[in-house]
Amino acid sequence: SAMNCTLCPRKCNIDRTRSLGACTSPAALKVARAALHMWEEPCISGTRGSGTVFFSGCSLGCVFCQNREISDGSVGKALPDSRIADIMLELEAQGAHNINFVTPTHYTSLLVPVLERIKPTLGIPVVWNCGGYESVDTLRMLDGLVDIYLPDFKYLSPDLARDYSAAPDYPEVATEAVLEMFRQTGKYEEVDGLTQKGVILRHLVLPGCRADSIAVLGHIASILPVADIRVSVMRQYTPDFAMDCPHKNLRRRVT
Repeated sequence: SAMNCTLCPRKCNIDRTRSLGACTSPAALKVARAALHMWEEPCISGTRGSGTVFFSGCSLGCVFCQNREISDGSVGKALPDSRIADIMLELEAQGAHNINFVTPTHYTSLLVPVLERIKPTLGIPVVWNCGGYESVDTLRMLDGLVDIYLPDFKYLSPDLARDYSAAPDYPEVATEAVLEMFRQTGKYEEVDGLTQKGVILRHLVLPGCRADSIAVLGHIASILPVADIRVSVMRQYTPDFAMDCPHKNLRRRVT
């Protein structure tokens, strides 16, 4: 719980009602945005949009973050847990193809009871959209409640993971996490071009890091049956947020 928080692999073990840990998030739910969203993978956004709920804060804190004002916790408002259930049903009524929780890890213990209550009445899949730096114990709380996992697999190099996300254990943690996600959802399925269940791994190609990108893809192929998952290789890296970071390669776009 948020009293001795170990929801993410950083295991701060603090009382979030009193202080802030790595995710910069209080114990109570804080949401930055809830709306139909057209800019996910085409099989998630479809024609009517993905019903996204962007949670404030993030336990990874990558130096190049493309969503910084949300991830650093500076944007967002506190909502009662019950309101999340209403938002989910409202988004479904607006035509959302799915309910898409974005960076929800540090609120898992609050979201599980909401999902348990709403899932039986929800007619669309639930997406868990995360950075890949997930604890297997936390993911197990979601077993049967999440249809689609949309994690990043950012790095295979512990050095890059340390330099860019202060998480040298990222490669092994993400490996265990995606194996657990796949165990829960099983084989990827889509209907009429829309994902219904399964794992979609995202990888953002970083400037100057193409060798690691190739290694990431090889690694994914070595741990998961590639016919049964999907991979989204992203080239839209923008240096806007990394102009003041010490890593010169991150101050440009990918070629």
